[in-house]
Amino acid sequence: MNRKQLQIITVFFGRRRISMKQPKAKSFFSHRHIGFTLVELMVVIAILGIMAGVVSLQVISRIHKAKIATVRTQIKIFEDAIQNYKMDTSQYPDNSMGLLALVEEPPDVFGWDTAGYLKDGKLPTDPWGYDYFYDYTGDPQRPYEICSFGADGKPDGEGENADIYGYEEAEEF
Repeated sequence: MNRKQLQIITVFFGRRRISMKQPKAKSFFSHRHIGFTLVELMVVIAILGIMAGVVSLQVISRIHKAKIATVRTQIKIFEDAIQNYKMDTSQYPDNSMGLLALVEEPPDVFGWDTAGYLKDGKLPTDPWGYDYFYDYTGDPQRPYEICSFGADGKPDGEGENADIYGYEEAEEF
């Protein structure tokens, strides 16, 4: 190579080294892609919102079913306590005392267990915070009824507000 050709190459390429390596591919995090665009953020937030909605519906459904199962369990505990009460006193609690007769000694009742008939000595409320309803009917087939009036605490509701009786068959979950 002569001097003139060397000068042309130097002018053309400067004084940098000439390398035969392939140029590096642009990285994803180049100066143009430092953050996320507003559209990308909105898409992610929309997807997360949809997922949260689906999950929350499932959780709410499970919570309602758990409350119904709790009511049925508590009613069964009341029924067992009422049977023990009847064995000791030879009668069912009347409507004047209701379920309170399981934790407080009623007047004019003989043979009542001084420890009461419920484990903690307290009358529990239903999962919605309302008292259970007790009705002594005197019917030989079903002498009493125990129920929870559901989420609204009022008789004859539907859905979550439906009345739950002890003698009803349990729902399939």
